[in-house]
Amino acid sequence: MNWITDLFIEESIPQTIIIFSLVIAFGIWLGKIKIFGISLGVTWVLFIGIFFSFMGVSVNPELKDFLKEFGLVLFVYTLGLQVGPGFFASLNKNALVSNILAGLIVILGVLTTILLFFLFNNSIGLMTGVMSGAVTNTPGLGAAQTTLSNLHHLDTDNSMVTLAYAVAYPFGVFGIIIAMLLLKRIFKVNIETETQKHEEINNTNKDKVISKHLKLENKQLIGSSLHTIFEMLPTHIVVSRMFHHGKVITPTPNEVLAEGDVLLIVAPQHLFDKLHLLIGSESDMDLKTAMNSNLVSSRVVVTNKEITHRRLGDIPEINQHDFTFTRLSRAGIEMVPNGNIALQLGDIIKVVGTKEGLANITKILGNSMKRLEVPDLAPIFMGIVIGIVFGSIPFQIPNIPVPVKIGLAGGPLIVALLLSRFGNKLYLNNYTTTSANLMIRELGITLFLASVGLGSGSKVAEAFASGNGFIWISMGIVITILPLLVVGVIAMTWFKKSYFEICGLLAGASTDPPALTFALKIAGNDIPSSTYATVYPLTMILRIVAAQLLILFFS
Repeated sequence: MNWITDLFIEESIPQTIIIFSLVIAFGIWLGKIKIFGISLGVTWVLFIGIFFSFMGVSVNPELKDFLKEFGLVLFVYTLGLQVGPGFFASLNKNALVSNILAGLIVILGVLTTILLFFLFNNSIGLMTGVMSGAVTNTPGLGAAQTTLSNLHHLDTDNSMVTLAYAVAYPFGVFGIIIAMLLLKRIFKVNIETETQKHEEINNTNKDKVISKHLKLENKQLIGSSLHTIFEMLPTHIVVSRMFHHGKVITPTPNEVLAEGDVLLIVAPQHLFDKLHLLIGSESDMDLKTAMNSNLVSSRVVVTNKEITHRRLGDIPEINQHDFTFTRLSRAGIEMVPNGNIALQLGDIIKVVGTKEGLANITKILGNSMKRLEVPDLAPIFMGIVIGIVFGSIPFQIPNIPVPVKIGLAGGPLIVALLLSRFGNKLYLNNYTTTSANLMIRELGITLFLASVGLGSGSKVAEAFASGNGFIWISMGIVITILPLLVVGVIAMTWFKKSYFEICGLLAGASTDPPALTFALKIAGNDIPSSTYATVYPLTMILRIVAAQLLILFFS
């Protein structure tokens, strides 16, 4: 029976795979345990890896290093594909204030880390580990370790960086929650009052897409085509239905307007003041439920690759008379369709038209979920190749003695962000279903965490025996809570953000799903999710970049 003992103890490829599998399995099982309703999730894989290493378990070092780097690449690349559309959307003016506040949280966290770095005279690598744990940002840990290795061509400091991250992380999760509760107490927040306040703010959102029925009262438009109205407006609108000569139709831009027409218009809310002046007042007629209408509406998913690389205005089959696109949903963002938009796989389009028209457009768009269930892996791995090449390009920065590389954390992430937004122009379709993306992402992060844990546990006793572990925890608490409280007060006092929005902002700026879960429980609604989703993409990028810059400028 020595063979089975050797299989678990002697360093080999099978032994390494077994140990990794055990670490990941135990870590994921423990990650389901909740303390006060909060779970540390996949981070338990890191703690189990540290425990195994502390108990003397060792694995093949070359295979461990490969799995660590490959896991990191898989994680950051699929993360980039997921947050990419939201990242570019978060740069628009509607999300500007929330993202500025989230960016301020990141900056204050970095400044606090720098201050503690000078006060306690620790290595910047170790301080970056503390900061990454305090803000619960695992990609930041990976970026820091990669940058340290690129600068020094060795990883002797990485085990202590991992330990600093590990001891700061749990207090980072609960620190975010403590910050939310302190803000609730400081401002004496009443949940019912906050709910009413948020509803009032939401109703005044000028860029929210809404629909209204307008009567044609402008005599000068009678006899003109519907296209005349489109030319007078600075923003695209959709006329989804029209009461015309006693019937409800889906109009074309060439439809001639007549007295008594009623138009059902889909447009941003701020545009309706101008539309009232241009067309007329709101009508009591409801064309959506009109008895004499043969129109129906449906939501269709784009699954036909052949139409995803062309403008809507350039696809003849789409510019027909018996259906109209009224809304387009992409990555959780709703927009008004227009001829300049290029469709992407997974887009959801609301279509209004006759039954025959809907049948035709459904066939053209695809609407076959089976096609989306099978991910196209070739573009994903091609994108990874481009990302690694980009991350390996050396850059010379003044006052830094060696060329700097973005590395395996930065290169694939940046390329994934760009491909998620512009990949269809290069015929690189990177669409994956949410479940497929999550599967690859979780596999990557568990491989990475297991690797860094198995390489760090031998120094646990040393860290706490010297008292350093407790110092790291204290510094992490400061880095967690101070920026969140400062920005929370600013957001509520100067920017009049609702408490629910602030909770989502704090959780998103910390890239922390458990904190979002707690915020949703406090709110009793899904309002925090919106702000969380708004700031998460940009904050994730800033956290990774901040970790790298700290190493580059203070190492």
